[in-house]
Order: sequence, then C-alpha cells, then structure tokens
Amino acid sequence: MSAVLESMNAEAAPLAAPTPEKRARSERLASQGVILSNGKPRLRAFLLAVLPPLLGLGLLVLLWQILSLNNSSFPSPAVTFAEALRMFADPFYRNGPNDQGIGWNILASLKRVALGFGLAAAVGIPLGFLIGRFSFLAGMFNPIISLLKPVSPLAWLPIGLLVFKSADPAAIWSIFICSIWPMIVNTAAGVQRVPQDYMNVARVLQLSEWKIFTRILLPSVLPHMLTGVRLAIGTAWLVIVAAEMLTGGVGIGFWVWDEWNNLNVPHIIIAIVVIGVVGLLLELALVTLAKAFTYEEAGT
Repeated sequence: MSAVLESMNAEAAPLAAPTPEKRARSERLASQGVILSNGKPRLRAFLLAVLPPLLGLGLLVLLWQILSLNNSSFPSPAVTFAEALRMFADPFYRNGPNDQGIGWNILASLKRVALGFGLAAAVGIPLGFLIGRFSFLAGMFNPIISLLKPVSPLAWLPIGLLVFKSADPAAIWSIFICSIWPMIVNTAAGVQRVPQDYMNVARVLQLSEWKIFTRILLPSVLPHMLTGVRLAIGTAWLVIVAAEMLTGGVGIGFWVWDEWNNLNVPHIIIAIVVIGVVGLLLELALVTLAKAFTYEEAGT
C-alpha cells in the first residue's frame, strides 16, 4: 500500500511543479504595475485619465451658469443644450440658399480648408525640402518668408477678392497663404538638422538626389514635416471662420455671423463648440497619422 502511495505522489509531483513559474509571472507582472487579482492600478489610471477632464468641463459649465444668472440675455447651459438637440436632430435640412442646416455649413468650410490646405502642402513641403537642401535657395527665399510670414492671413483676403473676383476662391487663397508658412519653415528646419555625416556618406557613395531624398532626408525630416502640417491645419481652421464672416455664403463662419445678426446667441455658442470639436478632431487625426509613421517605416 505504501508503495502505491509513493508511486502516486511521484506521478503528482510534476503537476505541482508549475507553481513557482506562476508565482514568478505574477511577481513579474506586479513589478510592471499590473495586478491580476483586483486591478487597482488599472482603475487608478482610468480615474486619472477621465476625472481631470470631467472636472474641467464641470467647472466651465458652472462658470457658464453663473454668467447666465447675472446676464439675462446670455443663455444658460440647459437652454443651449436643448437648442443643440433640436438643431442636430436635422443638421442637413435645406430651405433655400440662405437657410441650411449646420451640417452643410460645416461641410462647406471643410471643403475650403481641404482645398487651401492641400494646395499649401503641395507647394510648401517640396519648397521646404529645397530650401533646407540648397543654401542658395535658402538665401533667396528666407528674406521673403521672414517678410510675409507675420502678415495676418485676413490681410490677404482683399488681394484674393481682387484677383479671383469671387468670395469662395478668395477664402481658399487666404487658407493657402496662412497654411504654407509652417510647412515650409518646419520642413526646411528638419532638412537642415540632418546630421552632416549622413550627407558625407551619401557623397562618398555617389547617391543620386532621389536616393538622398528617399533614403536619408525623408525619414529624418518626417517628424518636423508633420509638426508643420499640424500647425498649418490648426491655423487654416481658424482662418476659414474669419474669412467666411467677411465673404458670406455657406460656411460655419458665415453661419455664426448670420446668427449674430439674428441675435440668436444659443446658436452662436453651439457653433463655437462645434468649431472647437472639429478643430480637435482634425488635430487628433494628424496626431494619429504622425504616430503611425516610424523611422523605419518612413525609410522603406
């Protein structure tokens, strides 16, 4: 009988062997801040990520409510929220050229931004590479950029109206001229910061300009270039609202100005929130695009 028990214990021993391994894995996870039993670090991280923004928004709503109590012409958060629900129940209605839903106005503004921003990227990024790559072109264009970059984008709007004889191309022109400078400056700065050793190796290997661009410059300059693109899209979205206020037509800027003429303050507040949300989404999209590229991926 004792022999049978000993043989059973011997067979059961391998089954108990993984226990130290499980304990080691738990300790290893615990050292990384992961607890499998109750998940307290995960809950704490979640609260730290969610609670501060909620408190900030709550403070904003509280100040808004206090302002509405002291000023009868200023709508309260509850009134504005109810009006927003009514408005977004049908954001794409059409009752004529001057009476359209907020959805059509946002799409019209985004279309102008896409055209102006796309043209600025098509011109500004290659020009930034050339300015950063060749000192002669840098000496030629840097004074022009330094002179024109500080000019307010809206100062270019009358020039656009004079040249294009139409409000829509003039607004696109204003977006183009304000978006091009961040892309030129950041791209050129990225090219100029490429280590000289890389260029010396390329000269020794007698690489063509195309290979220098694809194998050396583009992977190194990509983070700077995307920073310029992010700055440009934010500026473009700011400019389109002001440009549409001056040129009229369909667009979120014109819609805000039209609601002010109608003294519809809740709609103005809703438009401000919508403009902020759209700008935030554009920024997040470009941040996601920047994170999607790494040095190795850009070089292939």
